[in-house]
Order: sequence, then C-alpha cells, then structure tokens
Amino acid sequence: MKRLFGSAAVLALACALALPVQAQTAKTMEKTAKKEDMKEQMKSTGGVRGSILFQIDQAREKLIALANALPPEKYGWRPGEGVRSAREVFNHVAAANYFLPTFWGAKVPAGVNPQTLEKEVSGDKAKTVETLTKSFDNLREAILAVPDGDLDRKIKLFGQDATVRDAMMVLASHAHEHLGQSIAYVRSNGIVPPWSK
Repeated sequence: MKRLFGSAAVLALACALALPVQAQTAKTMEKTAKKEDMKEQMKSTGGVRGSILFQIDQAREKLIALANALPPEKYGWRPGEGVRSAREVFNHVAAANYFLPTFWGAKVPAGVNPQTLEKEVSGDKAKTVETLTKSFDNLREAILAVPDGDLDRKIKLFGQDATVRDAMMVLASHAHEHLGQSIAYVRSNGIVPPWSK
C-alpha cells in the first residue's frame, strides 16, 4: 500500500511539474510559428524589400501589442510637459506610416490626413489601435506596390537626395525608434511588455 501511495505521489509531482513546462512549450511553439511565418513572408518577398518589411512587421507587432496592453486611462500619460502622450506616440507612428510613402508617390487613403492625425484621433483606445493597425496595413501595401526597379529611384526626402529604398528604411527605423519610446512609456506605468512576460 505504501508503494502505491508513493508511486501516486511521484506521479502527481511529475504531472504538477510538467504542466508549467507544457504551457511554456506551447508558448515557445507559438512564438516559433510566428517567427516561421515572418521568415516565410520575408522569403516570399525577398531581397532588401523583404528585409525592410521584416523590420517593419517586427515593430508593428510590438507597437500594436503595447497599444493593446496600455489601459485606456493611461493613453493621456506623458513623461513630462511638452512631450507626446502615449496616444500621441501611437498616432505619430500612424501618421508617418501614411505620410512617408508619399515621397515615392504612394497615395494617402481618402479621409486620412497625416498632418493632423496625431492630434485628431481622440483618446479612444480602440480608435487609436485601429488607426495604428490600418496605417501599418497601408504601409505594407505601399511598399509591396513599388516595382523592384524603382527601389533605387532618386527622390527628395525632406529636401535631401535619397532613393525609394532609403525612404522605406527610414520608415523601419522610425517605427523602431517609437517602439523603444513606447516600451519606456508602458514600463513607466508599471506594465510589462506582453512579449517579456
């Protein structure tokens, strides 16, 4: 009888230890699947455009996750006077996603004004997340619409000589710049970024 209880105790302990491992394994598998999807996406696009889209998609996923993680009452939070609020940072990224592609000739969707977007989208969290998401969808389409031969086409970017590819790279670095800012914002409000949990 002692042996039976001992075996049952060992089995129960093994199961209890296995559950967190299984949960962690499921999370790891989910992350791996997402990474594989991104790699496949990059491979199908290929080249420099694929690399740029990979970077933009990385920033997109994390910025939208942060926008969703931040409680609505914290959307007006700012680290100091004269600094963008959390909502304004998300809307600033969205505005740039619409505006910068115009340098290579992409059109801004009807009803969107990148120059006023940062201030005009209200403090409504759902609207901010939706605006940010749609801006990244639009940006991806604008990048994919450029023929390969146009990536090296000369353009003026804020008065400087550049190429279409340069403008795309500015968009990727811009999104990552504000991703870092947004991470600092949510952490300042006691929120751990979802991918760090």
